[in-house]
Amino acid sequence: MPSIEPLVKRLKSYLDDDQIDQVVRAFDYAQQAHEGQYRRTGDPYITHPLAVAHILTDMHMDHESLMAAMLHDVIEDTATSKRELASLFSSGVAELVDGVSKIDQIEFESRAEQQAENLRKMMLAMTRDIRVVLVKLADRLHNMRTLHAMPPEKRKRIANETLEIYAPIANRLGMYNMRVEYEDLGFNALYPMRAERIARAVKQARGHRKEILRQLQASIEHCLEQEGIEGRVLGREKHLYSIYTKMKEQRKPFAEIMDVYGFRIIVDRVDSCYRVLGAVHNYYTPIPGRFKDYIAIPKTNGYQALHTTLKAHTGLPLEIQIRTEEMEAMANNGIAAHWLYKADEDEQGSGAPGRAQAWMNRLLEMQQKAGNSMEFIENVKVDLFPDEVYIFTPKGEIKELPNGATPVDFAYAVHTTVGNTCVAAQIDGRLAALSTPLESGQTVKIIRASNARPSPGWLNFVVTGKARSNIRHFLKHQRREDSVQLGERLLEKALAEHDLDINDLPIERVVAELASNQYASLDDLLEDIGLGNRLAPLVARKLAGYPESEQGGATSDGKPLAIRGTEGLLVTYAKCCHPLPGDNIIGHLSAGRGIVVHRDNCKNLLSEMRDNPEKALALHWDSDVDQEFSAALRIELVNKKGVLATLATHLSELGSNIETITMAEKDATLTIIHVTATVRDRVHMARIIKRIRTLPNVVRVSRLTA
Repeated sequence: MPSIEPLVKRLKSYLDDDQIDQVVRAFDYAQQAHEGQYRRTGDPYITHPLAVAHILTDMHMDHESLMAAMLHDVIEDTATSKRELASLFSSGVAELVDGVSKIDQIEFESRAEQQAENLRKMMLAMTRDIRVVLVKLADRLHNMRTLHAMPPEKRKRIANETLEIYAPIANRLGMYNMRVEYEDLGFNALYPMRAERIARAVKQARGHRKEILRQLQASIEHCLEQEGIEGRVLGREKHLYSIYTKMKEQRKPFAEIMDVYGFRIIVDRVDSCYRVLGAVHNYYTPIPGRFKDYIAIPKTNGYQALHTTLKAHTGLPLEIQIRTEEMEAMANNGIAAHWLYKADEDEQGSGAPGRAQAWMNRLLEMQQKAGNSMEFIENVKVDLFPDEVYIFTPKGEIKELPNGATPVDFAYAVHTTVGNTCVAAQIDGRLAALSTPLESGQTVKIIRASNARPSPGWLNFVVTGKARSNIRHFLKHQRREDSVQLGERLLEKALAEHDLDINDLPIERVVAELASNQYASLDDLLEDIGLGNRLAPLVARKLAGYPESEQGGATSDGKPLAIRGTEGLLVTYAKCCHPLPGDNIIGHLSAGRGIVVHRDNCKNLLSEMRDNPEKALALHWDSDVDQEFSAALRIELVNKKGVLATLATHLSELGSNIETITMAEKDATLTIIHVTATVRDRVHMARIIKRIRTLPNVVRVSRLTA
């Protein structure tokens, strides 16, 4: 059986005797709990918790984390409960163990859903205590080291999950060494032949590179000596997975990737970093556009260094990273460096712990807005690959955003309310589309309107998890509000047929109706009516107290419902016939979508009414509709140069915007154009058609019908 003695010797370097005794007690308990259990490697199960504790000891983690490492599988794999652990050890240890434990008791529809829920549980526990994720990362690292014992299918699934989730989490927390080991182990498990070939090629190349590396290192050391700067110069080896991804993404052969030589220069103070930068730029030729200052603007995970790419005297490209000893520790260990080097508590706000906390706060917000665990994990995955751009607010604050981020992402990064009410953006003082990808160094000003709200179209271009989850949450919430309001109007109208008002209904009848359909509140019933899942006339007859035998096929044939154009997401205008204020209209109740408004002569509507006559709804336009609608026009013209520009100009002069435009040749001389443009009503559209007819080369103009 494995012994805890080697671990105890290591712990004596930084823990006191009482804390070590508690770790030993946790080991003894775990050993007893896992007795008779073996790993696939054939080793006693206790070897795994012990190995996880050794990994955490490398980080100088506290005694509670080490106890959680020893006990992290007892809730999952033995009869021990969380409450039992709390009474035997402490509530802190029990919380850590529970945060790391998987959810196996609940039935899920798919493995993906279970996996997502487990990750969500771990991430929520992590927002309460960062140590949860460090124990989980160490647990996963030992599992990856012993992955060879797993059957091929499981091996690939675990490796894939590690590359997709755990390696990016380690990267987000600045833990470079752990990330590299995850990636190389995952790469070996997923693509063993590719990994072996690249490893062989690296070994071969290393022989040729040795002498060049030695010469380049000597010349850098000579450069520092000339300037009187003390520092360590270390060669930087590329790991297998990074070589593979660069070959794949940059479409470069192995030789080109290996042609770049990397060095780290480690000095004592921050000002020495900038002195070294000046010295190497003076000694070698810097390559324009390849300098990054991560000291002044650290990466999201707290990483700091100066990066520069130079041409050596031999013409070879040199990638140089310059940083202090503290930055080196942070680069390799990230958040774990906080324990390893006992960072001062007051530095937490600005260092890696502060940045990790900021990220976890974002996770918490995403979780609150996400509809389910799959959506949450999808948003987190987006957030785990932060190839950053740095954007300035008008006041000069810096916001870090992922590559490809847009003004909408920026608005949500400033504040959720700013995102929800943004209507336009100025980039470096110029108006720009909300979908414009941002570049580092730009200053963005968000223009807001109090009555504005997020558009579903934003989901097509936003890249941050925070923006995506907030937009989805708002639209879901807005959809419910809209459907409740519309349902109330439809029910009031249907009740009016029976000379009743919604407030006059006997309370016991309403309660009975809600109970029989398992509605928690009246709003749930109104929402279902608004969504078109229940028909208001039938609900009204039930609430009015008619016997069931008289309820079938009931339709409302009283006063039409007024359409105001401000009903929100639950009233949509059919794209087949593009109804406008002034047209005769009929509504069709579509399950889950609410009311779809058609013109009364629309062929699609007539076929719907044939199949479901009870879903037809009499409508009329309100006298005070103040909104723009889409109208479709068919224009036949002689295609001459500049004709489209002329058409667009005239539409603009009449207060209309082109939404879509398609062209097709009718014959050798004539072209047919289909235009969808914004109009206010039928009168506005008639004026547009009249103006287009006067244009030279226009042969015929007509409004498109279904």
